[in-house]
Amino acid sequence: MPKPEKAVVLFSGGIDSTTALYWAMANYAKVTALSFDYGQRHRVEISLGRRLTRRLRLPHVIMKVDLRQVGGSALTDQAISIPRFKRVKEIGKRIPLTYVPFRNGIFLSLAAAWAEANNIRPIVCGFNTIDSPHYPDTRASFVRAMERAINSGTRAAAGSQRIKIIAPFLRMKKSAIIKKGLSLGAEYSYSISCYRGQEIPCRHCSSCLLRRKAWAEAGFRDHLLVRLEKEGKI
Repeated sequence: MPKPEKAVVLFSGGIDSTTALYWAMANYAKVTALSFDYGQRHRVEISLGRRLTRRLRLPHVIMKVDLRQVGGSALTDQAISIPRFKRVKEIGKRIPLTYVPFRNGIFLSLAAAWAEANNIRPIVCGFNTIDSPHYPDTRASFVRAMERAINSGTRAAAGSQRIKIIAPFLRMKKSAIIKKGLSLGAEYSYSISCYRGQEIPCRHCSSCLLRRKAWAEAGFRDHLLVRLEKEGKI
């Protein structure tokens, strides 16, 4: 059976969206990566993500939207410090300071507009909630609500084909996501997770700790660390 024709992937350059990219390549004939330069500290993930999409020969759209004007997050406001932790258990159960207000809602809205203009119906994203349950804009209920809103406010409301938001990893642990990616041939050497905006992981932000835990649970060495060692950077 031939693959469905086209899909767009929300591609931040991290572990989850990199896996989503490879998942989409396995399931769709033509895949476009869509990234957002939104004023975040960790723009390095965009530049390194571009290296991956070039290697994969995939079209890569980078859309600018300045969420520094919104504020309220350690990722967009330099006055708010990135929290440091020694272990995963310290991360806590509240909405974290690294939550960017309605970021994924904004991204999905822009992705839907771009997808509609380019006649693409599925939007694939790497959202998951098992290891990071305290971000309100990655939950299944949020994905369903956004899909309803998008189809109420686009040509789908007038009878055109509906836009679908596909989040295949919603109920998977990050270690399982890594294993899924590896089974698809995923290359994580250029995937960046660190919230401090560095290619070399700080090892103390929540994202670095969760990444380290996931690779340990998966039973493999982190591709990024292997590359950095080979290049003499760590």
